[in-house]
Amino acid sequence: METSDPPRGTSQATPKAAPPQGPAPRAGAERRTARRGPGVDAGRLWSGGVMAAGVAGLAAVAALLVVRGVLGVALLVPRGDDVMASASTGRLAAAAAVASLAATGLVHVLALTVPRPGRVLTWLIATGTAAAVLFPFTTAASTGTRLGTAAVNLAIGATIGSLLSAVGRGAVRHGW
Repeated sequence: METSDPPRGTSQATPKAAPPQGPAPRAGAERRTARRGPGVDAGRLWSGGVMAAGVAGLAAVAALLVVRGVLGVALLVPRGDDVMASASTGRLAAAAAVASLAATGLVHVLALTVPRPGRVLTWLIATGTAAAVLFPFTTAASTGTRLGTAAVNLAIGATIGSLLSAVGRGAVRHGW
């Protein structure tokens, strides 16, 4: 019995594929190219910042109502030339909203300039909030007024910090 071997000198090897042209693409190359360009979605950041400003203003009103209305404690705000005045609800809410918008601008600048903007923002807001909380204790007001003002300032700072951290995480494309 004869086998069906190919004649000598001929081979039935499969045709070879052409060698690849250039280096092979690395895994995740699509993700890296999508990240190029600005690292911030400015529309998402600022719309979130405006919403955070509204919530910070409402948080200021709510904290003021609890401290002044429920607990009966007067609050202080700086008026200028080392004069402290009774806090106005509208002015305190507006100040909280402006502080939130200023912090949104800070998030934008940090996202464009530092490698870990979330960490830097956390420290800046924490130290700013600590200063706002400690400030009433530098006045000659009563202990209740100092504590009430500090509590309202803490509520505003915590609101701004937590909301802008979430907004930044959603708007910054890399390294939050």
